[in-house]
Amino acid sequence: MRMCPDLFEECRLVRARGELDLTTVDSFAQALRASRATAGSPFLLVDLSLVSFMDGSVLAPLDESWADCERRRGWVRVVYLHRTGLVFRASGDEARFPRYANCRNAWQGLAA
Repeated sequence: MRMCPDLFEECRLVRARGELDLTTVDSFAQALRASRATAGSPFLLVDLSLVSFMDGSVLAPLDESWADCERRRGWVRVVYLHRTGLVFRASGDEARFPRYANCRNAWQGLAA
């Protein structure tokens, strides 16, 4: 799995690739924390479109990011495919993390 924290427009972007599970969730959580630790925008895009497998272990770091960004009057938006969306549906987090088709749509708030 590879993490790529970056800047997209006026928000932070974390891109994950490969598998997100119990063995990789610590790196994912650290990338999310690092992107929020920098000064500036409380807006965070998380691109999971290149994730081939994901389990429920990613929900805790995403929920932590969501709470932090919301407290600072921002948001977290997640780009993901249908196959990884099963985790959000099964957990009931689909309302908190609706699916966005790409980073541009997520930035503009256009859910898929």
